[in-house]
This record gives sequence, structure tokens and C-alpha cells, in this order.
Amino acid sequence: MLLALDVGNTNITIGAFRSGGLVGRWRLRTVLNQTPDELGVLIRNLFSLAALDLAAVDGIIVSSVVPPLDGAVEAMAERYFHTRALFVDHTTDTGLEIGYDNPREVGADRVVNSVAAFHKYGGPCVVVDLGTAITFDAISREGRYLGGVICPGIGISVEALFAKTARLPLVEFRAPDKLIGTNTVGSMQSGLYYGAIGMIDGILERLFEVLGPATRSVATGGEARLIVRGSKYLKEVDEDLTLEGLRLIWERNRVSRSV
Repeated sequence: MLLALDVGNTNITIGAFRSGGLVGRWRLRTVLNQTPDELGVLIRNLFSLAALDLAAVDGIIVSSVVPPLDGAVEAMAERYFHTRALFVDHTTDTGLEIGYDNPREVGADRVVNSVAAFHKYGGPCVVVDLGTAITFDAISREGRYLGGVICPGIGISVEALFAKTARLPLVEFRAPDKLIGTNTVGSMQSGLYYGAIGMIDGILERLFEVLGPATRSVATGGEARLIVRGSKYLKEVDEDLTLEGLRLIWERNRVSRSV
């Protein structure tokens, strides 16, 4: 069984794969000072609730954009699973040629998403990941990671409005009942929702001009389904894109190590 972990700034997404199929998926809050034992106990309890055998895990792969947690994740893998985790970085064989000026700068999650998107949808393709930041990653027809666009995430915008104004409340991000708000909360929700959609559609329109009219687009991340409901260009949602990308990279590297 393969254990895949995507360590993000807000959440840690965990997936368990058996015979190539996803048999368990969980999401934990990212806690910067979390210990290896805390992570191990949490995963052990999740496995127990899902009736999965912890001892069956024979491989762990990790994409992380939170370096302070890497040591805890690595120690957890060795202590609770008696294996060494594979951390995806610029040296990992992913099958994608990285077109960034400095490949070290590309977040592991962005590369992993691109691997899965190209495998599932072909190229050219754009992945829109709605996480702490909103990222757009472009993959060519030939499977080359071209680079992308990074924007503030929706949660950051919500928190900034509350923190930087004297009278605006902290609101839930949701699709508003109507475009023109008739109260403060409704006006904020309309601005946040349609502002995010307008930004995403505007960037996608420009990316399609560069990549060509046959370009596919796919959304992943916490707010993906809500955004896709109102987007002109973004129609496909793949909630497990990152986990699937981790599985594909694990399989590729396992085969290369066995040859």
C-alpha cells in the first residue's frame, strides 16, 4: 500500500492507494510545530477508522511546500512505517521537463499536479489549484512544464478585507444570492466570489491565447467546485489530482529503481 502526503500551507492532504486505486483520503490542518508522534498517531487513527492496515504500507511519497515540517514527516515515516519517504523535488524523475529558469523554485505540488494533469488530460493543459495561493500551471502538448502564474488565494483575500478595514466583518466565502449586494456581507461575498472568478477567467483567457484553442483546463483545491460553477473557462474539477500525481511519480520511480 502507498501512503501519499501533500503538505500544504493550510492543509495536509493524505491518500492511501492499494493496487493503484485510492482507498482512503483525508485532510488535516497544517500545524508547523507538529511532532512526528502526533502525525503518526493521527494517521494511525485515520487508518483504523477506515479499517485499513497500517502494516500494509510499504511506500511513502511526499510533496511539501512547508520545509519546517519536512523533518517531522520524514521521522514519522521511519518511526511508524519503517520506511524512508520519497520527497518530490527538482531532482525527482517525474517524466516532465521543467521549463522554469531555476527548477528548484517550482513548488513540488505544482509539478505533481502537472504530472497528473498531463497523464489524465493530455496537453496543452492548464492546472488551476485553489489553495492558500491560486496557481496556474501550464503544460505543453509535448509534456513540458512551461511555468505558470501565482496569485493570492481566496482565503488570503477574505482575511485581508477583515484585517485591513475597521468595519468590514469576516465573511464566509460562498456564491452570493445576487450580484448586487444589499447589505455589507452580501456585497463582500459578491466581490470576493465574482472577483475570484473574473481573475481566474481573465488569466485563463490569456493562457489559452498563448497555448492554443485546444488547451484543456482543470481545477483542484478546496474552492474548486464553487469556482467552476461560475467560471466561463474552467469546467473540469479533479479533487484528487495531487494525490494521483504522487502515485504516478511513485510508480515511475519504483520501476526505475528496480531496473
